[in-house]
Amino acid sequence: MQEFSLREKVLQSAEKQYHTRPESLWPKYPKDVVLRHSSNNKWYGLLMNVPRNRLGLEGEELVDILNVKADSVMAGAFLLQDGIMPAYHMNKGKWLTILLDDTVPMETIELLLDTSFELTDKKKSKKSGVRNTEWIVPANPKFYDIEAAINESTDGAFIWKQSNHICVGDKVYLYVAAPVSAIQYKCKAVEVDIPYEYSDKNVSMSKVMRLQLLKRYDEVKIDFALLKEYGVSAVRGPRSMPNRLKCRIEELYGAHC
Repeated sequence: MQEFSLREKVLQSAEKQYHTRPESLWPKYPKDVVLRHSSNNKWYGLLMNVPRNRLGLEGEELVDILNVKADSVMAGAFLLQDGIMPAYHMNKGKWLTILLDDTVPMETIELLLDTSFELTDKKKSKKSGVRNTEWIVPANPKFYDIEAAINESTDGAFIWKQSNHICVGDKVYLYVAAPVSAIQYKCKAVEVDIPYEYSDKNVSMSKVMRLQLLKRYDEVKIDFALLKEYGVSAVRGPRSMPNRLKCRIEELYGAHC
């Protein structure tokens, strides 16, 4: 059976997951290729072949690397791992370099590539017309009994504070905060921008949306530890659902992404 290098596995993953073909922009360096969005032409990955000493490592032999974008919280955590360092030839505050020499597991590489794809997609979303349609939204059980709201509904629909980013048809994964600390519900937005005046010491609302319950996640716990594995380091407000995390949840419940 043919054994693929990590470089080849990264390119295969990019083509399968994001339908991206590598682009060679520098004739002098044919092994250096970029991975970019078709919607906005932004790079989300850069594969290079460079001498180890240019990375501050011992030796002059060539090594494959992958540059990816990462948020500041995630970058700080991953920089503690062997084989991941501040980006070579790119903004070191926003990008990371991953050694493709088997130091970093492929699962970690795919997670970072997925995060980079999402981060570089957001900047142009409004101009390109591409927008996120799947969200993780926090729910605090101290302030709102969501289970009671669902049980009291005759059709599984209930109201929720409106997020300006969420539109009709979007999927909403409700993350219930401590002591639960897990995604417990998958819903669909069926109505948005409903006028609704409410205010107390915990929450203030001027409009709400109606969510339709699609699934309860009570057989396998989708807890915060699992979210962190897929780059979700906090759920303080509505945020995009990473595609790999969504696929992992589907797998845990016997479905295919």
